[in-house]
Amino acid sequence: MKVNADGYALLKRFEGCRLKSYKCPSAIWTIGYGNTFYEDGTKVKQGDVITQARAEQLAKNVVDKFAVSVRALITQTLNENQFSACVSLAYNIGVGGFKKSSVLRKLNVNPNDATIADSFRMWNKGGGVVLKGLVNRREAEIELYFK
Repeated sequence: MKVNADGYALLKRFEGCRLKSYKCPSAIWTIGYGNTFYEDGTKVKQGDVITQARAEQLAKNVVDKFAVSVRALITQTLNENQFSACVSLAYNIGVGGFKKSSVLRKLNVNPNDATIADSFRMWNKGGGVVLKGLVNRREAEIELYFK
């Protein structure tokens, strides 16, 4: 299982790209395509600046790390769209959040369970507030998952 082109495109579309560090809606320093840390684990901090090329490289490297972590949690065989949607979710909510999610519990029983869509939809808040961007992202992830 690997993240496919549609998965990378979805993630990049919803994360957007900012070359100067900023605080996300959850008040975490972020840079590039939603990265909160660099490949070596160093956290993004106020004042960090990167180039577009570095943002692309960082996103690919970090997404690939997330993919390894997500793959280790999945006991069923998923297609690339299903896996890519799960990596996008984990990238946004963290591997710890994904590990505790009903998305993972359900797909490890039956990857084609239609109620997995409702489980994706539960992850629609940032800082305790429902965010339209997260609602839209979850719908896009659901669409990819069931494509």
